[in-house]
Amino acid sequence: MGSVVASMSMSLDGFVASPNDEVDHVFAWYNAGQARVERENRDFTPESAEVFRPGALGSLVCGRRLFELTNAWGGRHPMGAHVFIVTHSVPSGWPREDTPFTFVTDGVAGAVQQAKDLAGDRDIAIATPTITQQCLDLGLVDMIAVDLVPVLLGEGIPFFARLAKAPVKLGTPTVIEAKGVTHLRYPVGH
Repeated sequence: MGSVVASMSMSLDGFVASPNDEVDHVFAWYNAGQARVERENRDFTPESAEVFRPGALGSLVCGRRLFELTNAWGGRHPMGAHVFIVTHSVPSGWPREDTPFTFVTDGVAGAVQQAKDLAGDRDIAIATPTITQQCLDLGLVDMIAVDLVPVLLGEGIPFFARLAKAPVKLGTPTVIEAKGVTHLRYPVGH
């Protein structure tokens, strides 16, 4: 079974986006090199390209807010993963037969279980602060992956806030340094 990985790019002061949802600063490292990752359609540095192993991601869990902010990624997530969207209600016009989206209305735990069932041996990514917080509180996260960007936003949307079951103990991270980003991978619960 794959790992459940909470994964976000984050500023040094802990924000994943500005107060108005801009992410340009925290994702600037995406085009910092010449190592093409086709599924992501980006030019990473060789060090960052190592982080994005083709085929490793089996599914992704996010909230409806991200789904709407990205305009459903134009109908397909950039990493090619099936996306499970946690929502209270399915948006008008969805689901669509030709897109890799499943709307889950029975909560985060149900979405993670469906994502695991589909992913098999591949990883499941958790990709929003709110969903990450809920998954951490439920003990569903195996690893936290922070792509730490050398910028201070001063304010914005924090990756980790309002955890009901803090502190969360993390193990020793693996660290990959690259141009414009430091990739940190922490096992959870060690």
